[in-house]
Amino acid sequence: MPELPEAEANRRRIEDKCLNRTIEEAVPGGDVTYIELPGNNERGRLVGRQFTETYRHGKLIFAGSKTGPWICVHLGMTGSLIPFDEEKDEQPGATKFLIRFEGQRALAFRCPRKLGWLRVVDTPEAEIERIGFGPDAMAIGEDDFIDVIGSTNGAVKSALIEQKKIAGVGNLWSDEILFEIGVMPDQKANDLDENILRKMYAVMQDKLQTVMDTDADYSQLPDDWLVRHRKTGAKCRRCDGTIMKKTVGGRSAYYCADHQS
Repeated sequence: MPELPEAEANRRRIEDKCLNRTIEEAVPGGDVTYIELPGNNERGRLVGRQFTETYRHGKLIFAGSKTGPWICVHLGMTGSLIPFDEEKDEQPGATKFLIRFEGQRALAFRCPRKLGWLRVVDTPEAEIERIGFGPDAMAIGEDDFIDVIGSTNGAVKSALIEQKKIAGVGNLWSDEILFEIGVMPDQKANDLDENILRKMYAVMQDKLQTVMDTDADYSQLPDDWLVRHRKTGAKCRRCDGTIMKKTVGGRSAYYCADHQS
């Protein structure tokens, strides 16, 4: 499932390929009865406008201008934003929303599965507040992180992936962070001492930045990261243990019981 690094990679594609182009059309794609997309009036707000800047908060991607409107996109399980040139490129499969710019440039919101959405909003700040997301995982300060996670009376993995606490970390990178620092995913967050929480914060920032630096290309990540071998029965690259799986707060968690405690 796309998390903060994937959202950042998609944001960069819009920034690189779609800014300062007048929007000529914004239309839904095929088979969109199950997905949240803007209606006729909201789509009409985009026509004749330009995206002049982009923004990301957690897993949310925004494109718009200082005077608005903006699009806000959540990629769901398998979504992506793909700029392409209609004159020479085929429209991506499973396109659920299409924005056509002057010339041949277009932006497809591709969403093969059901959980993504796209909205037209006035400002990123207002939409983030409306949804109730917490601070972005790359923007939150160390002390605020310690307060938020350290005060949680529940599993640390569940605290890390709660978007209203910290926005951007999901199932995959919460496992990676805990794997790195040697903490079990079902360990109670408020039982962790401050030194562990400070290490968790530093690892979270480092891991997410490293993935963003690769544009979320996992093949470029170090071989001893959990994400490269995240399956039951795989050999742990940090010790002689074995990767195992359990359910924590209704979500799958992968870990190594030999070096995580």
